[in-house]
Amino acid sequence: MHRTPEHPVIAAVDGSESGNRALEWAVSQALLVGAPLRIVHARLYMNTIGAIMSAGFQESGADDDPVLVRVGAALAGRTGLPPIEYASHPGTPDEVLPNLGEGAQLMVLGSRGRGGFASLLLGSNGLACAARAACPVVVVPRAPAALRDPYGQLVLGVNAAAPDDSTTHFAFREASRRGARLRVVVAHPWAGPVFTPAGPLAAAAHPDGPAQDRARHQVAALVAAHLRPHTERFPEVEVEVVVAPGDAAGHLVAASMAADLVVIGRHRRRPLSPRLGSVTNAVLLHTGCPVAVVPLEECAVPATAS
Repeated sequence: MHRTPEHPVIAAVDGSESGNRALEWAVSQALLVGAPLRIVHARLYMNTIGAIMSAGFQESGADDDPVLVRVGAALAGRTGLPPIEYASHPGTPDEVLPNLGEGAQLMVLGSRGRGGFASLLLGSNGLACAARAACPVVVVPRAPAALRDPYGQLVLGVNAAAPDDSTTHFAFREASRRGARLRVVVAHPWAGPVFTPAGPLAAAAHPDGPAQDRARHQVAALVAAHLRPHTERFPEVEVEVVVAPGDAAGHLVAASMAADLVVIGRHRRRPLSPRLGSVTNAVLLHTGCPVAVVPLEECAVPATAS
């Protein structure tokens, strides 16, 4: 789906501090892209359950949703805000929120809400939205540094074996909007033995040996070819490519500590298992900055379009 500035940025709130941090990030994003902001609350209180089950529930707005009333009061009189609308939806957040992505250009929510264990870094709602929403989803971590002064750098994770234009286009576009550098992080396996039923064919390569150099050069060539149309479309974006052996999630988490946003792709949809991949899940759990998870089919336009 090609999303336009008329599509809103959605901020999911629930009255928690994590939701408030996500709201602030969403306000900045809506202003940056010139989009309206839709503040939503998935509302499932005991006094609505019977009405929902009897089909007698009427969807409410800010006037009688206490969470939205508090958010509206906090924003009242504040200048420099985008156009704002409020929406209250009946149901559980992990079911309601992913379905709202179809009509949005971006969804923003906090890493932890009011439920569950406060010690966990990522809640079920964040996982559900990142795995199933039709639009890109930004998860804002609860770390105080998540809304720090900007570094002027975004991080893009690229899978050299299956690079995705949707994710790369999103990262370049966001870097261009912010006037930020883009650090492209690519991991490749350590060169080692090839195992067969008869046993290993070769001994593990030295970390700095010829086999490791070949692996690094091959991955770098694949990534350069993938990035070329995007660097041509966004020549103003300064790009640094980091090709490193080992765990992709570890490299991305380390890079997030000096970044304003990490951009990673979601696995292609599996009909029976709409779950996140291990790298995406690990980055969301341990990141030091907001993370954007981009559906791989998000960008239906060619890389030369904005």
